[in-house]
Amino acid sequence: MKKIQFYLMMSIVAIWISACEAPSKKESTKQDAPIIGQSMPDVSGGKLTPEILWALGRVSGHAISPDGQSILYGISYYSVEQNKGNRELFTMDVSGENNKQITKSAKSEFNEMWRPDGEKIGFLCAESGSVQMWEMNPDGTGRTMITDIEGGITGFKYAPDQSKILYTKEIPIPNKFADLYKGLPDATGRLNDDLMYRHWDHWVDTWSHIFVANYDGLKVWDDRDIMEGEPFDSPLSPFGGMEQINWSPDGLTIAYTCKKLTGKAYSLSTNSDIYLYDMENGGTVNMTNGMMGFDVAPEFSPDGRYIAWQSMERDGYESDKNRLFVMDIETNQKFYGTENFDQNADGLTWASDSKSLFFTSDWHSRTQIYRYFIEDGKIIQLTEGMVDYKSVTEAGDFLVAVRNSIAQPADLFSVNMKTGEEKQLTFANKDILDKLTMGNVEERWMKTFDGEDMLTLIIYPPNFDPNKKYPALLYCKGGPQGPLSQNFHYRWNYELMAANDYIIVTPNRRGVSGFGQAWQEQISGDYHGKSMQDYLTAIDEMAKEPFVDADRLGAVGASAGGYAVYYLAGIHEGRFKALIAHDGIFNEEAQYLETEEMWFENWDIGGPFWDKKNKIAQEAYAHSPHKFVGNWDAPILVIHGEHDYRVVYTQGMTAFNAAILNGVPAEYLHFPDENHWVLQPQNGILWQRVFFNWLEKWLK
Repeated sequence: MKKIQFYLMMSIVAIWISACEAPSKKESTKQDAPIIGQSMPDVSGGKLTPEILWALGRVSGHAISPDGQSILYGISYYSVEQNKGNRELFTMDVSGENNKQITKSAKSEFNEMWRPDGEKIGFLCAESGSVQMWEMNPDGTGRTMITDIEGGITGFKYAPDQSKILYTKEIPIPNKFADLYKGLPDATGRLNDDLMYRHWDHWVDTWSHIFVANYDGLKVWDDRDIMEGEPFDSPLSPFGGMEQINWSPDGLTIAYTCKKLTGKAYSLSTNSDIYLYDMENGGTVNMTNGMMGFDVAPEFSPDGRYIAWQSMERDGYESDKNRLFVMDIETNQKFYGTENFDQNADGLTWASDSKSLFFTSDWHSRTQIYRYFIEDGKIIQLTEGMVDYKSVTEAGDFLVAVRNSIAQPADLFSVNMKTGEEKQLTFANKDILDKLTMGNVEERWMKTFDGEDMLTLIIYPPNFDPNKKYPALLYCKGGPQGPLSQNFHYRWNYELMAANDYIIVTPNRRGVSGFGQAWQEQISGDYHGKSMQDYLTAIDEMAKEPFVDADRLGAVGASAGGYAVYYLAGIHEGRFKALIAHDGIFNEEAQYLETEEMWFENWDIGGPFWDKKNKIAQEAYAHSPHKFVGNWDAPILVIHGEHDYRVVYTQGMTAFNAAILNGVPAEYLHFPDENHWVLQPQNGILWQRVFFNWLEKWLK
C-alpha cells in the first residue's frame, strides 16, 4: 500500500502509451488522431471542479543538457472525451526563458533524455505500433526511430561515450506446463504451482531484463541480454524505473537493482540488491550482499570514485527508513551517510564535483531538498516553505526541481544553492489557476490521547466565513506508512473537497513518516490502536470550533485509509454521518491469503491468523474491521477496482454486503478496469461525482 509515487508514474506512462498507435514508419510527423493538448475548462465558478482538475497539465521529468544551458521536460494532458492522455515535450533555458514546445503529436513521448553529445534528444514512443527508442533534434525536427525491437522496449539509457545503449524489455516466462495445453488453443485456464503469480494489477507472464547493444547514432545492433536465463526482474516490478539502472562514467560497468528471488521466497522478502555487471568479462557481482532490505537506485559519482544508493535495513519491512549509503569503489568500503539523520533520503543525485549529493526528505508534512557532504558527513537543508520538492537536478549554481503544494500542481523551480532563492520556471496552468480561488491551508499541533504532539493539516473552503457552520471531513491516509505532505493529488484532492464547502482534517497520525522513525513504526502490529485514537482526536478537536457543525462529520480514505474508515465505522460512537472507503481492507484474515506481497502482512499484521501463539497477530485479527459490523450505523459508500490485486475487490464487496444486510444505507461503486487507483479520465470524474453526491446526500 506504499510506494504510490513510483506506481502512479508508471501507470501514467501506461496511459501515455495507450495514445500511441500508428502504422510502422522510420520517420513520421503525420498525425492520425486528434492531438490532446492544453484546454481551457469552464472556470466561471472560480472554484476547483473535477473537470478543471482533469484539464490541468501535469509537469513531470526534466533533464539538463550536457552544456548546462537547457532544460528538457514533459507535460501530460488529458481528454475526458477521448478518455486518455497525451504527453508532449518542451525545452527552455535554465533561466526559464525561451520556453518552447518541441513535440505536437498524438503519440505520447516519454523517458526523454539528452544524448551525451547534446546534439539529439532520445525518447520512447509507440508511434510504430510498439514502444521504441526515437531521436530528434533539440528543436523537435528530424524525428527518427532508432530501435526496431520485437515486442518493444520499456526504457533505455545511453552509454557515456555513446557507443552503446542499454535498454529494458519484457521477456516471456516459459510455461512449464506447456504440454498440458497442446491442442487447446482457446483454453484460458492458468496453472500455477507457486506464489507471485500476479502482482498489483497484472498476471506475471514476463520478466524484465536488461539488454546492451551497439549504437552508432542511426541504429542499434548486437543486442545481448546481460541477465540471460535469470528468472528475475530489473527494474523491480511494478514500481521501478530506469533510475534503478545506471552506467559508470567510464562505460565499463552497469549497476542495476534486482531481487533475485522467485515465488514464495519473493513474496516473503524485500531483499533487493545492487549488482555490478562488468562489460569486459560479462561477470556480475552483488555489491550489497548481506544487506537485507530494499537496496535500490544506484548512482555513480561523476568522477567514478563512488556509488551511492538508497538502502533499507530490515528484510520484510517495506517502509523501513530509506538510508543514504555510499561505497568507495576502489576500496569497497561502504558508509551510512544519514545514520544521524532521523529522516528518509529519497531521489539521490550527485553534485558535479562528486563531493556531495542532493536528496529530498519529508519532515513535518513538507518535502525539502537537502545536501550531504562526503568529506565530513554534514547535511544541510536547502529549501523551506509549505511545499514538496522532488526530482532534483544540478544546473551550475542552481538546482532544478519539481515543486508542488496542496494548492498548486507541479511546476519546475530553480533553487540557488548559495542563497536558497527560489524561482518558478514553468507556469503550465497559470491561465486556469489565476481564475480560481483556493482554500487556505493551516498547520495545527494537537495533543493526542496519550500526550504526544500531532501535526494536523486543515484545509478551509475558498472564501471561508468563520461565522458559518461547515461540515467537516476526516481524511484517513493510505500507506499506512509514508508521508502526508503537500502533494497535489488528482483524485484525493484536498482543495477540490474544500471547494465543495467542506473543512478537511488531515492528521499526521501514528504511522506517517516525517516525524522520526519511532512515530512511523508504531503503527505496525497496531493498526487498530493509537492511530485510530489519533484520528478521533483530530476530528474531535476540530468539532469544537464554532464554524464546524459537529452533527455533519464524515470520514473518507483509501487503501490503509479505507481500512481506517471500515474500523472507525465500528467504533466512532455516532461521530460520523457519512463514510467513504476506497480499496480498503475489510477482513484481515481474508486479506492475508488474498494479497500477493506477503512480507507486508507478515510485518504489519504480525503473521498468519492460524499462528495462535503469535500475540501481535492474534490481536490484529481480533480487531479486523469485519468483526465490528454489528456496530455500524453510518451510511457508507464503498469503492473498489477489479484489477486491484494488492487489496482484492472482494474486500469491498463483502463490506458493502455487510452494510446492506445490517440495514445500513450503502452504495458500491465497482470499476472492472481499474486497479488500486482510478486512472482513466472518465472513471476519475465518475468517481468524483459519486464521491460528492454521497457526501451531499448525508452531510448537507
